[in-house]
Amino acid sequence: MKQRNAELIAVQALLWMAGEPEMMAGFLGASGASATDLRGRAQDPEFLGFLLDYLLMDDRAVEQFCQTIDLPPDQLAQVRAALPGGEAVHWT
Repeated sequence: MKQRNAELIAVQALLWMAGEPEMMAGFLGASGASATDLRGRAQDPEFLGFLLDYLLMDDRAVEQFCQTIDLPPDQLAQVRAALPGGEAVHWT
């Protein structure tokens, strides 16, 4: 997965979350961002990575989002890995 494709999918996730008030409120609370911040940071790959981190914590939300864009749910982790901070951590 190329970073640019991952960014486009993450922006789709942001738009999807905007239609899910409870999820968006949770994300705003967790990120400390405001609704105004979303507009300015929607193209920031690091911010989009954090958004996907938040989304990936909820299996039901992952399934619902992925269904809307016709993406196999197991591929969302690959999308996240293509953004900054998504590298696998090796503790050995």
